[in-house]
Amino acid sequence: MSSDTSTPEIKGRQQVGVVTSDKNDKTVVVTVERSWAHPLYKKVVRSRAKFTAHDADNECNVGDRVRLAECRPMSARKRWRVVEVIHRAPGFRASE
Repeated sequence: MSSDTSTPEIKGRQQVGVVTSDKNDKTVVVTVERSWAHPLYKKVVRSRAKFTAHDADNECNVGDRVRLAECRPMSARKRWRVVEVIHRAPGFRASE
């Protein structure tokens, strides 16, 4: 490993998705979409899953593309945390 790592090493599963709700305090709802070819009909099938993730600094806004990492249970439905914001949604100012 190199000595200048900007992001810490992340263990466990990761997902990339779009923030669909940021109304709760320190929590965001992220929609992850995946697509695959159907084995018999060869048609591209899309599916969506919604994850509730921990956002400690309330830095995510609706429309942001974020990377999630699996973590310990934070609450009854929160098992993911926001690792980084990959792309900010246009129209939102950085911290107000």
